[in-house]
Amino acid sequence: MNKVLIIGAGGVGSVVAHKCAMVPEVFGEITLASRTVSKCDAIAEEVKRRTGRDIATAAIDADDPVQTAALIRKTGAKLVINVALPYQDLTIMDACLDAGVDYLDTANYEPKDVAKFEYSWQWAYHEKFVAAGLSALLGSGFDPGVTNVFTAWALKHHFDEIHTLDIIDVNGGNHGKAFATNFNPEINIREVTAPCRHFEDGDFVETPAMSLHQAFTCPDGVGTYEIYRMYHEELESLVKHIPTIKRAQFWMSFSPNYLKHLEVLQNVGMTRIDPVAYNGVEIIPLQFLKAVLPNPGDLGQTTKGRTCIGNVITGVKNGQPKAIYIYNICDHEACFAEVGSQAISYTTGVPAMIGAKQVLEGKWQHPGVWNMEQYDPDPFMADLNVHGLPWQWVELSPEAARSFKVV
Repeated sequence: MNKVLIIGAGGVGSVVAHKCAMVPEVFGEITLASRTVSKCDAIAEEVKRRTGRDIATAAIDADDPVQTAALIRKTGAKLVINVALPYQDLTIMDACLDAGVDYLDTANYEPKDVAKFEYSWQWAYHEKFVAAGLSALLGSGFDPGVTNVFTAWALKHHFDEIHTLDIIDVNGGNHGKAFATNFNPEINIREVTAPCRHFEDGDFVETPAMSLHQAFTCPDGVGTYEIYRMYHEELESLVKHIPTIKRAQFWMSFSPNYLKHLEVLQNVGMTRIDPVAYNGVEIIPLQFLKAVLPNPGDLGQTTKGRTCIGNVITGVKNGQPKAIYIYNICDHEACFAEVGSQAISYTTGVPAMIGAKQVLEGKWQHPGVWNMEQYDPDPFMADLNVHGLPWQWVELSPEAARSFKVV
């Protein structure tokens, strides 16, 4: 039986632990580790209650690769599923190399002191993982993750060439709080306040954060929302590995209430990531803000509505223009009933489990560092339908694709 170590006990870590426990034929002994072991223990109790399975827990400082490698060896894990902070990706990759095990994460590395996330640091590990005969799978969440696989599946089954890619992430949920983020506040706010970058005509073009927006109507009655163009990491890997792409953009929905609060927080300096002196000690304002905001892992109790995440893709097939929209819709309340989580954590945690399943079954296991779109999409797409994230696709006219008219 495969032994796995999950590092990170936030909302996503809870979903990953639950979903791994639900697939005992693949995931044998499961250990959940975090800096705060009490969080792991609480998740383990919920996993036991829902699935009947026991999972082990441990305390770990994932900033310390020596300590992390020692825990990997102690657990006998064959794979580390990293759902900790993206600052810790490199130390955990180092620990996996030291301990001789495969690696998987859901978000690419970024330094603590610079709001700059890109794959260069992790891609630089490719030869190390090849030499060790180990595999690292990057970005096995939803976006990045499923959106990468959607693109690879579309290229395999519907296109000879992909020319434009628009990834549209809509959260049609309402948590009832004055202001809260749907995942780690520190990472979420760094992401949405960074300058926008989109790919066009062979290079990335930078524009002010969220300076371009438009209305988008989701299928299946999810609703109409304002979506804002922003940078997201999967654009970097997709345009590298699918070089026919001429333009790639990422869009995310935000409510007026969210944007109003975010603007005030930026104006008063609470989103700063540089240290400031307070009462003789240095604090980082964004980390303090994270401490006082609602815990995203607790939002499932009050969140209602659905998410709608998908790709509008255009290109050519047999010399003729073609366009499709491929998407998933996920219900917040259904997620909470199944695993005690809101849909944002669910849509990240389920693909992490599915990616881990591909690695452990040997379907996605080659020495080196790999992005999702570099593997055969079909087994992953099949597992999405089985494990809680069913997908649909519709053909669009080129005109509808250009204007994002998917219904």
